Amino acid sequence: MAIPNLNTPHEDEDIHREDEMLDAEEAGEEIIDDGDMPMDSDDEGEDGPDRDDMQMEIQLQNDSAAHFDKHTDSIFCIAQHPVNPNIVATGGGDEVGFVFDTNSAPAPAQPTGQPQEREGLNSLFKLEGHTDSINAIAFTEPKGQFVVTAGLDGKVRTWQGVPDGTKWKFLAEAQEVEEINWLVANPSPNHPNVIALGANDGSVWVYQISTEKGNELQVLQAYYLHTETCTAGSWSPDGKLLATVSEDSSLYVWDVFGEAAAQNLMSSTNSQAVVGLTGVDERFRVEGGLFSVAIAPTGTFVVVGGPEGNVRIIGLPRLAITSEGASSGGQGASAKAGGAKQAGAKAGAGSAGQTGQILASLQAGTDNVETLSFSAPPLTLLAAGNVDGSITLFDTAHRFAIRRRIEDAHADEEAPQAVVKVEFLKKEGAGAWLLTSAGYDGVLRRWDARGGTAAAAKGLVGEWKGHRGGGEGGGIMGFVQGGDGSKVITAGDDGVSLVFSTPLA
Repeated sequence: MAIPNLNTPHEDEDIHREDEMLDAEEAGEEIIDDGDMPMDSDDEGEDGPDRDDMQMEIQLQNDSAAHFDKHTDSIFCIAQHPVNPNIVATGGGDEVGFVFDTNSAPAPAQPTGQPQEREGLNSLFKLEGHTDSINAIAFTEPKGQFVVTAGLDGKVRTWQGVPDGTKWKFLAEAQEVEEINWLVANPSPNHPNVIALGANDGSVWVYQISTEKGNELQVLQAYYLHTETCTAGSWSPDGKLLATVSEDSSLYVWDVFGEAAAQNLMSSTNSQAVVGLTGVDERFRVEGGLFSVAIAPTGTFVVVGGPEGNVRIIGLPRLAITSEGASSGGQGASAKAGGAKQAGAKAGAGSAGQTGQILASLQAGTDNVETLSFSAPPLTLLAAGNVDGSITLFDTAHRFAIRRRIEDAHADEEAPQAVVKVEFLKKEGAGAWLLTSAGYDGVLRRWDARGGTAAAAKGLVGEWKGHRGGGEGGGIMGFVQGGDGSKVITAGDDGVSLVFSTPLA
């Protein structure tokens, strides 16, 4: 299926021509791809052989190149070192985490003519101290100096590492809430070693991590406007703004470092948020809550996803560039941290633009929108993964037109399975159009989002198996694919992390 040239001007140029909310029908015409791959079916009728009298052999396909199996329960989260992508950390239902090197696979055993079990990867370090499941984990940016875990026990714990990520030591612990739902590191080098997390009571916390004794986990900000559990969070690419969503169907975009306040770009209804939208606004309201959020690479709009495939696009302000990315003042986190960041000089005035305006209302499947991902510029694609097993691709530069809807992107023999994560390769140029997805069917897949190739398979360019499917107590709970994208490491609900070789050509 051919797709129009996507090397178009940035999406905000088209967005600013739209002053009204777009209905789902106006958001674009779906391009139908009727090249469905047939699913296996049972050829035996009711009068077929009695299965109880048949000796059935179960064939388990394993396409992985290596595996890590030190967990004794489901692996709920996975993270990758930003400098050394071979270093990976996982956390799970067994209340522990591990750091391991995906390049440390043992040498193959000498052939003996007998089937041999492959030896798993060794642990570099065990992350202990939680008293309930670890369901979020992250390395800090930009150098991976710290690894941070968060759990259903409400604890956030951090360890300090050496530059190559092979050695770690415990640094500090904090607990402000009963349960932590998510954890994400600030991506900007201008705000190093900063993390944010969301809790079951709706609160949002931002920490600065350092080796300063007694101040290892400093609370920079705490926000309390969500009235139900905070389900997801996302930093803007420049690390200045933090967007969070909740089961109360609210969205807040926080001015963590005070830069929007310094440029008079705050919400008129709240002194802490640049944007604040709740179900009171009927145009924004999503019954059943919001579960996913992502900010566009341009930083000009934020996307949220909820039940029944509901997606909303909301405009964000353009913040002026400041000296060395520092704050120009205000009462944000930089004011608390003090120092040279207070001396940053504005390089230009910010712009409110279409801040807080609902730019589009879209439909991405029929169930909860669990995961969102943007392609790297100059491509302008947005991928949304749904619990109904589908993936929808939108073109953000052309009124969010639907470029492809992949039904049953993840499914087993009985029914569609939830899409847990979608992620474009984080690279410009060749390969930026490749989208990786994983789901409860236990299969890892990669798609060509441009279309025009492998049309009969809806753009599918590869799939890799090895985990048990959701119907067998398995599924993939997450993955990482940093570096050049030639290797993907998964977190399995079956308690195993698999390393897949995923060549780009």
